[in-house]
Amino acid sequence: MQPLTIEIIAYAPTQYFHCQHCELFWDQTQTGGVKKFHNDALETSMPPEMMQDYRTLSDWIIKTVKQHNGRVTFRVIDAASLEGVWKSLRYGVRKYPAFVIAGKEKLTGNDFAQVETRINQRLS
Repeated sequence: MQPLTIEIIAYAPTQYFHCQHCELFWDQTQTGGVKKFHNDALETSMPPEMMQDYRTLSDWIIKTVKQHNGRVTFRVIDAASLEGVWKSLRYGVRKYPAFVIAGKEKLTGNDFAQVETRINQRLS
């Protein structure tokens, strides 16, 4: 049995990286510039309340994956990315986070209990 796939369209923190060679080079310097740059970028990529919403969503995803022992997989798509815009248009999403279950059923908002109910229905 294949796992149930759930796409989540949500605002997600954005990270920018150099090429692998440059990352390795800058990581070896004693300035700590790359790590500081990445930490600063992560902290400032989203307003604090949106970052907290993302952390709450992330915690729920981790809990749900553990609870279902590999029977559920998640794919988080940044709503501000080209793919996020495309998926939002495709599924008619205007509120985030949006959960697309098995490519067919869509739920929006932070009601994780409702999403869990739908997951359990699909898995049973």
